[in-house]
Amino acid sequence: MAAPLLIGAGAGFSGDRVDAAGPVVRTLAARRMPACLIYETLAERTLALAQLARRTDPEAGYEPLLPDMLAPVLGDCLRHGIRIVSNFGAANPPAAARRIVALARELGLRVPRIAIVRGDDLSSPAHRAMLREAIGPRLDEIEVASANAYIGAEPIAAALAAGAEIVVAGRVADPSLAVGPAMAHHGWRADDWTQLGRATMAGHLLECGAQVTGGYFADPGMKDVPGVHEPGFPIAQVAEDGSCEVFKADHTGGCVTLRTVKEQLLYEVHDPAAYLTPDVIADIAEAEVSQVAPDRVRVDGVRGHARPDRLKVNVCFEDGWLAEGEISYAGRGAEARARLAGDIVRRRLAGVLDVRIDLIGCVSVFADDAGRMRERVEPGDARDVRMRAAARHADRRVAERLAREVTALYTCGPAGGGGVRTSVRARLDTLSCFVPREAVPTSFEMAA
Repeated sequence: MAAPLLIGAGAGFSGDRVDAAGPVVRTLAARRMPACLIYETLAERTLALAQLARRTDPEAGYEPLLPDMLAPVLGDCLRHGIRIVSNFGAANPPAAARRIVALARELGLRVPRIAIVRGDDLSSPAHRAMLREAIGPRLDEIEVASANAYIGAEPIAAALAAGAEIVVAGRVADPSLAVGPAMAHHGWRADDWTQLGRATMAGHLLECGAQVTGGYFADPGMKDVPGVHEPGFPIAQVAEDGSCEVFKADHTGGCVTLRTVKEQLLYEVHDPAAYLTPDVIADIAEAEVSQVAPDRVRVDGVRGHARPDRLKVNVCFEDGWLAEGEISYAGRGAEARARLAGDIVRRRLAGVLDVRIDLIGCVSVFADDAGRMRERVEPGDARDVRMRAAARHADRRVAERLAREVTALYTCGPAGGGGVRTSVRARLDTLSCFVPREAVPTSFEMAA
């Protein structure tokens, strides 16, 4: 029977804390067990922005914080045989691999064996007909920024089995970052549905970093978390049958409890009996969680079913320009003045832009573009309000008019406004579709 595999989380999204992986790696090294470190840094919009960056610079398009994330831990990972798997390749895995080679040399380390996963990028002209069949004529009306399929764990597992020490991928499904190392370590087949289903949920627990160790869980007075300013990132111990125990990095804050694990198990799961991934359909309808030690939770009873025949594809496209402007009002009558400011901007731009107004501090989180929520909320007497106006338009010059109108509130009234900030930036939108699995071949290659 193979020894369990430890899989630690180094990041849960692009922009996560770059010092989070250090305690995880030290914990993995101290356990002296087979181990892997995963970085999940990719979201739909993140990938589209990476594609736009690559257009400007052929050596850009990967996770911008990659050097900052790897520099503190790369040497320890190489010394202790801790493999690294990540989707921080984003739109340009080959360039990310080259940057890792350069980083190793900068740090005086030997160059690691790096594998590059291929197959997720469907944005080339060769894929246009397939995407049009899946999306329809709407595809002819948009300027595609990126098109990427959510691919699975098989190329990751194959790369690790071939001796890769670091695997750099683009848009693989988040849980697959953990499933791939588990497949390679335990020798599972691509149709070992039970094991894959269990490992998928282990990956799901890890994929958001500190969410499962108390960070996003924390709610003072309701769900208090010790040392939440420095929560340890999670580690999963994955057994040969795919079952797992989750704990956190040693000597860190945060917590791993039944409640933190249950929250993350259900996070973004539309159907607990059918969590669709490229590798397997995971089923947690009869899963059980148990606290086996302080800050250590075991997950049992996960099942797996045959994987879907199709893969999800996200197509991101350029959708004009988003203009935003904000101004603050304080003291007596602040809310009334903020409401008046929003009304002024909307009236000034009537017939030119459809403007959304939010009153931050009164009603904004649950507002809507048409302003129906704001109109249903009775005016109050808030004394610290920030008015936000936003609009989009295909023409940047038209969108810029909103920024100018908000700036004009400084002296055109109402009284006492300050702290104006404005921005105009390219807007991206997304279409999703499904394509046949066989139309998306995946592979890996070792970096030269």
